[in-house]
Amino acid sequence: MNGKLIVFEGPDGSGKTTILKKVNQQLSKQGYKLMLVREPGGTEISEKIREIIIDNDNVNMSAKTESLLFAASRAQLIDEKIRPGLENGKIILCDRFVLSSLTYQGVGRGLGIEEVKAINDFATDNIRPDLTIFFNIDYKTALVRKRENFSADRLENEDFNFHKKIFDAYLDIAQKYNRDIKQVDATRSIEEVSSDVLNLIKDLLED
Repeated sequence: MNGKLIVFEGPDGSGKTTILKKVNQQLSKQGYKLMLVREPGGTEISEKIREIIIDNDNVNMSAKTESLLFAASRAQLIDEKIRPGLENGKIILCDRFVLSSLTYQGVGRGLGIEEVKAINDFATDNIRPDLTIFFNIDYKTALVRKRENFSADRLENEDFNFHKKIFDAYLDIAQKYNRDIKQVDATRSIEEVSSDVLNLIKDLLED
């Protein structure tokens, strides 16, 4: 595989999706072969799974079911989009990936990081990101911003304690694996953050 998988991660409301779209536009103008995907979702089947996951009516969904649904959506995305894209030399910009499951379900839901990792190793056939960019912003600030501008889904409606556990897990993992996970200060302007993200991506592509 001669393509690259670049993953954007961060708390809900961190601005990663906005920056991802902006970076996608800028790299496209420079002639790069790109594919933009999101998780959960990205394919017809995965989007249907997404609707089940985020539906506010599904309050009785168990943590294990939630974790397995995320992995199922991811497996379909890998088989249908990501692996073929990498084989065709594309740069894939992915809005969330396995790290989200490790933090949200592994820590937030208390299932355990290793347990959730095992599920996702199977789902992804051990495909790993070439670069993960973590958008570092206080979880409360990010979540309030998200709730003010968009209708909150089932996970976004969880209390601050849940989101604090996730944010702390992100920080811990990002610090532990700082060679693979690069942090950007997401409290700054869109222009400043997108510039930093572009530089990280170009460093990878020009290496």
